[in-house]
Amino acid sequence: MLSIRKLLRSECFTTETRDRGKKIEMNRNKVAVITGGAGGIGESTARLFSKHGARVIIADIRDHLGKSVCMDLGPETASFVHCDVSIESDVENAIVTAVDKYGKLDIMVNDAAICDPPKANILDNDKADFERVVSVNLTGVFLGTKRAAQAMIPSQRGSIINLGSISSSVGGIATHAYTSSKHAIVGLTRNVAAELGRYGIREDVAEAALFLGSDESKYISGHNLAVDGGFTTINPAFGLFARA
Repeated sequence: MLSIRKLLRSECFTTETRDRGKKIEMNRNKVAVITGGAGGIGESTARLFSKHGARVIIADIRDHLGKSVCMDLGPETASFVHCDVSIESDVENAIVTAVDKYGKLDIMVNDAAICDPPKANILDNDKADFERVVSVNLTGVFLGTKRAAQAMIPSQRGSIINLGSISSSVGGIATHAYTSSKHAIVGLTRNVAAELGRYGIREDVAEAALFLGSDESKYISGHNLAVDGGFTTINPAFGLFARA
């Protein structure tokens, strides 16, 4: 059963959401590791977490970009660690760096992902390309989840957020390797959520990372939250990739 965590309101940073004026609370002293945080959604997540009082470890293979983001956020807020998520020792080092520097890990964001060259015909797809995508997109999430759980279980709390894709809900919009990896992430997330719930650790697939990292979302776990403007609702099996 998912353990219920108390809200430590004296330590919380609050902000107003645009639409309803509802306060979202995120602890000022929360510590997050974000893979793929040197650019794209990962960078945006790192910047947003930092803005809301969290301290972030950016784990990425793009050293120059990652260090630049950390420099912009400031040394008190952000640190960079070189990390190839398909290598377990690299992932372990990122987690250890966070714990050694800040004493804990509250949030793990598994964002790092790649895509293979677009080839709509499966006969043209290469096994090596397929395996490389899976090694980053799926194995990387597995390793990030495994090592984050190892750090979170002793404290009986934490949030693991895996970045999914609408390609896990709609066929024909991405490559076979990318789509397969994102489908698998949903299954892995739900399986791990069932296991880690008793430790108060939540596992989610989402792009709404700020909310899922906050105490406001403590009742949400094992959920695949589609942030797609309703695309998967109104366009099932649209087949855009196959038409390219």
